[in-house]
Amino acid sequence: MESPKKTETAVDCAANTAVDAATDMSGNRRTFIKQTASMFGLAAGLGSIGGMGFPSIVMAQSTKLETTKAKLGFIALTDAAPFFIAEEKGFFKKHGMTDVEITKQTSWGTTRDNLVLGSANSGIDGAHILTPMPYLMTVGAITANNIPTPMYILARLNLGGQCISVGNEYKDLKVGLDTKEFAKAVAAKKATGKPVNAAVTFPGGTHDLWMRYWLAAGGIDPTQNISTIVVPPPQMVANMKVGNMDTFCVCEPWNLQLIHQGIGYTANTTSEIWANHPEKAFAMRKDYVDANPNATKALMMAVMEAQMYCEDPANREEVAKICSQRKWINAPMADIVDRMKGDFDYGTGRVVTNSPHQMRYWKDQASYPFQSHDLWFLMENIRWGYLPSKLDTKALIKQVNREDIWRAAAKDLKIAAADIPKSTSRGVEKFFDGKVFDPAKPQAYLDSLKIKTLKA
Repeated sequence: MESPKKTETAVDCAANTAVDAATDMSGNRRTFIKQTASMFGLAAGLGSIGGMGFPSIVMAQSTKLETTKAKLGFIALTDAAPFFIAEEKGFFKKHGMTDVEITKQTSWGTTRDNLVLGSANSGIDGAHILTPMPYLMTVGAITANNIPTPMYILARLNLGGQCISVGNEYKDLKVGLDTKEFAKAVAAKKATGKPVNAAVTFPGGTHDLWMRYWLAAGGIDPTQNISTIVVPPPQMVANMKVGNMDTFCVCEPWNLQLIHQGIGYTANTTSEIWANHPEKAFAMRKDYVDANPNATKALMMAVMEAQMYCEDPANREEVAKICSQRKWINAPMADIVDRMKGDFDYGTGRVVTNSPHQMRYWKDQASYPFQSHDLWFLMENIRWGYLPSKLDTKALIKQVNREDIWRAAAKDLKIAAADIPKSTSRGVEKFFDGKVFDPAKPQAYLDSLKIKTLKA
């Protein structure tokens, strides 16, 4: 196998900027939303999505692998560790996938572009990805000319493990979950004419939604009171250092690196906002999965075994060391290992060991892609205007979420019954500000939220 390398396309710099700008927090998405509404939600008995149809559960006639090849992308973050471990510990090869190439992507925009291309066109077949992105790609919300790229979500890669960090400009405030004092400081700075920016990693992605939820819960309107900008994860610390943002949301190791470089501190871990929230996903192009069901299941089994390896506390230091390698995250071990072990120094004097809010790779059914969680991400994208309010969410989830493949892989791996959910819903979810998301009543959740761009 070739050494992992950065996958670029000729349009990375220009196209990423152009397409992201077209779908960013302040951009005009009216045309796209109208187009999507007509495609995705107005037919009560919708039998297909955009002519793509629902996924048919194809029972393979044999267990023979259709291919031993797959090209998977990742961003330099610790929640991509299952990919690194599946490669380093030979889990891909164990399950017959001897030609898996793991390629570093420079941004989530690059990940999107290379998934649109597919490996046949020098792109990728699947990726470590922000959970909403496969949905946004399937409906064409974030692709050039709004042309859909059908995707499947096969597994969740982790729960929690992200953080919201704040620059040292606000160190005296010791900003945490409560943003009331931060809101006053932001308003005062804005009144002087200075820019106030909150950085996230992709429009409509997980970090965007955590940042928006946190700000809005404290009365800061992310569409009015602060500018939300997009910055690739590995570039967060450098941009905070030069004053390009006041706060950012990202995975590790970039939050701890910010502290180690004396630039800022951790306000909260995102699992303090929503305990054990879903985060990254393992997703693949629909055409790859449909053509290679056995190979897909083999990839799933390898990733699931890697998740179990990552979860084991006895392996965490080794996993951190692997993550630190240049071909993977390329960051000092010291920036990775503590939080990998669940130990959090917030940089404000607050220290938590073996935090209940540490990243989960397998424990608490972390790997299973609950459909109820996908529904929350869709409702939040509707909340902020990335998707139309009349979207048929049930139809779209049925199109994208392939929890059936996860269950088939779990059966072959002889996963304990306790680790296999009995339902596709994790049930009612509660947030730090008292809000409740009942998957059976998603509209009630949206109606309960005071700050939103959604219009009736």
